[in-house]
Amino acid sequence: MANFCEHCAGQRFDRAQVLRALRQVRRDLRSQRGGKKVDQALALALKSVAALDIPHLDTGEDGGEVVH
Repeated sequence: MANFCEHCAGQRFDRAQVLRALRQVRRDLRSQRGGKKVDQALALALKSVAALDIPHLDTGEDGGEVVH
């Protein structure tokens, strides 16, 4: 398992919470027969959030920047 700095670990946790919430909304709307367009919109939102990858720059021991 990879080690993440506190910032990156928090970012991954936040993104996971958003994905869980969107999946629950999608399940709820499916059970209420929200329609194909609603399901497609939520599928696109899920894909977009899952693809988020905001790089975090950190200063290395040698003074250089490290992206993770």
